[in-house]
Amino acid sequence: MRRIVRLRPHSALPSWRLIAGTALVAAIAAVSLAFSRPAVIDIDGQQVVSDVAPVTAGGLAYLPIRVVGDAAGAITSFDPDSRAIVVRRGASRLEMRIGERRALLDGRPIELAHAPFTVHGRAMVRGVDIAAVLASNVHYDARRDRIDVRTPGAVVAGAPDDSP
Repeated sequence: MRRIVRLRPHSALPSWRLIAGTALVAAIAAVSLAFSRPAVIDIDGQQVVSDVAPVTAGGLAYLPIRVVGDAAGAITSFDPDSRAIVVRRGASRLEMRIGERRALLDGRPIELAHAPFTVHGRAMVRGVDIAAVLASNVHYDARRDRIDVRTPGAVVAGAPDDSP
C-alpha cells in the first residue's frame, strides 16, 4: 500500500518565525557595526590616520605597514610584480612578501607567525613583526581599540618613553 503525502502550498515558504528571527539578527548586527569603530593607531604620542583601518582579530593587530613605517621614520617600498615589501629604519631591514611567512630581518632568515596580506591595496603586517624592524614596542589594547607604537628614546607627552 502506497502512502501519498501531500504538501501544503504554503509549506515551501519559510515560517514567519524564521523570517522574524533572521530580521532581528540582521538588525542587531547592523546596529553593532554602525557603532563599532576601527582601532586607533598611536605612534609615539601622535594619532596616525590611514585610509585602511588596522585589522584586529584574536587579540592580534595587523597594521598598514607603509603608514606605520612612514610615521615612525622608516622607508618602506613595495614591488607589485614580486609582491615584495622592504622596510628600512636605521641599520634594520625587513624583507617579506605578501602571502609568505618566510622573511629576512637584517639578512637573517626568520619565520613570521602570520604572512602579510593586503586590504584594499595596502600591505598589512602583524604589529610584532613591525616592532622588530622599527626597534619599537607595539601594544594592542583590544578593550580600548587602541594600538600603541612606542620607539625607545622618543619624547611622548614631554617625557622620554624609555625612562624607568
